[in-house]
Amino acid sequence: MNSRTTGYLFCGLAMVGVGSTVVVSKMIAAGLPPFTATALRFAIAFPVFVAVMRVRRARWPRLDAHDRWLVIAQAGAGSVGYTVLLISGMRLASAADAGVITGTLPAVSALVAMIALGERPGPALLGAIALATTGVLVCTVRLDEVTGSRSASALVGGALVFAAVFCEALFILLNRKLRQPVPALQLSALMTGIGFIVALGPALCFEKPWAGHVNASAVAGVVYYALVPTVGGFVLWYAGAARVSGAEAGLMTALVPVSAVALAAGVLREPISAAQLAGMACVLGAVLLASLEGVVRARRANA
Repeated sequence: MNSRTTGYLFCGLAMVGVGSTVVVSKMIAAGLPPFTATALRFAIAFPVFVAVMRVRRARWPRLDAHDRWLVIAQAGAGSVGYTVLLISGMRLASAADAGVITGTLPAVSALVAMIALGERPGPALLGAIALATTGVLVCTVRLDEVTGSRSASALVGGALVFAAVFCEALFILLNRKLRQPVPALQLSALMTGIGFIVALGPALCFEKPWAGHVNASAVAGVVYYALVPTVGGFVLWYAGAARVSGAEAGLMTALVPVSAVALAAGVLREPISAAQLAGMACVLGAVLLASLEGVVRARRANA
C-alpha cells in the first residue's frame, strides 16, 4: 500500500469516526445530560492528549492575551457548544437526519467566512451552499408531516444539530484569526482541557449528575466518543492529511453523512427514507463542490 493510498485510508477512517458520533450521541442523549456527558468526554480525552504530547516532546504554546481569548472562545464554541448541541439535538432528531446535517460543515464554514470575513465565493462554493441548504430542507422538512408533533420535535432537533454545525464552523473561523498558529496536537489538548473546565460548571450547577441514575450504555458511549472519534480521529486525520493534498483530504469529509446514515440504519435500526437519501445526495454534491473551490484557489495561489 503506497503512501497516498494510506493517506486516503486514514482520512477516511477518521471521517467514519466523526460520522459515528451522531449515532453514539443518540445513545448518550438517552442516559446522560449534555453538559455532564461533554465534561466526561473531555476528562477522558485530555490526559491522553497530554500523554501523546509528552511522548512527542511537544511543548505548550506561548500565547498572547489576544490568542488566549480566541482559544477559550474556540473551546466554548467548537468543543463544548458542538458536543452539547449535538447531544441535545439527538434527543429529538433521528440519527439519519442528523448525519445529513453534520455533513454540511464545509458549506456552512464557507458561508460563515463569507459573512464574517467578507470572502468572495466562487460559483462552485455558491453551488455548494445551495446544495447543502437543499439537502437539509429535503431531509428535515416533510410537508406531509408538518402539522404533527413528531415533525415539530424533529425540526427542533434538526435545528439544534445545525446549531452544532455552526459552532464547529465558528471554531474554524476563530482558528484562522489566531496571530500565532498552534500545532494540531497542542490545539487538541487545549480544546479538551479548556472544554472540560467550561462544561464542568454548568454540569455541576444545573444538571447535578451525582443525583441521577448512571446509565452504563451512555457512559460507554462517552468513553467511545472520547477515545475513538476524538483521540483516534485526531491521530488518523493528521497522519492521513500528511500524505495527501488538502483538497483530497477535504473530499474525505463526504464520508461523514454516508457513515452516519449507514450506522443509523445498521446500529440503531432506523428506517432510511427516500427524502433522507436525497438529502444525503445533495450534501455529498455540496462537499464535492466545496472541495473543487479549494482546488481552484490553491491553483491560483501557486500560479
